Amino acid sequence: MLRVRPIHFTSRLDEWERLLTGLGMVKTVDEPTWREFDAGSGRLALHFVEQGSAQDGTTSLGVEVGDLKEFARRTKESGAAEGGTTAELFDAEHGPSCRITAADGFSFLADPATRATDGSWGGSAEADPGIAVVGVWFSEDAVAAARTLRDIGAQPRPLPGSGGVGNADMNTAESEAFMAKNGGILMVGAGSGTGIAGLGFEYAGDLAALRERLNEAGNEAAVIEEAAIPTLHVANPDADGTAGHPPLWISAAPSAG
Repeated sequence: MLRVRPIHFTSRLDEWERLLTGLGMVKTVDEPTWREFDAGSGRLALHFVEQGSAQDGTTSLGVEVGDLKEFARRTKESGAAEGGTTAELFDAEHGPSCRITAADGFSFLADPATRATDGSWGGSAEADPGIAVVGVWFSEDAVAAARTLRDIGAQPRPLPGSGGVGNADMNTAESEAFMAKNGGILMVGAGSGTGIAGLGFEYAGDLAALRERLNEAGNEAAVIEEAAIPTLHVANPDADGTAGHPPLWISAAPSAG
């Protein structure tokens, strides 16, 4: 079991909730400093921090798994074979967790998932099925980062028109996308620094209709073309009228053809 669940730190919980519900996500956890939202594919957690703190407006890469011990065993086994990825079980402040560390030192957490009321690993049936959460990892060594995502069980997503060849076969690619078995997308992009996490979304539906829905809910959004791929840019709730936080992007899901 593997589900994408980034954690976004923000002082503006209500503004983020308005955006996420406008996207068609469903709130499943509502605590004073912690909220979780299910998408049609994947999940996003919001963690409250004080305005102006170093974490305000940042995102941490994260996933959920069914069995921590088995996940750690498989990840270490794969990491030993490919060279570099480690998995360490430990007791975090929020409970048992597993720290995955890549060869370059970048680390992120895998936390235990909870089953739905019907006993499955599925998310909320009320969420818009077209919305997917995208966790982004920028790395100086995108190939090694992609290897780590394979080590944790993420599956390379075939490129449109590739005839089924996974993008992990593109060893010199500057970006790669992976699917998590139980929801969400993980992307690796070339970047500077040891490792920086980002957040995005993907939509398998009418972007123009989604833009109208967001605008009606009070979220500024506009559709633009980036490398021939329609992308919806949405005002970042953390920006608060400043240029410190770039717009969020919601890209059109690639067609299978």
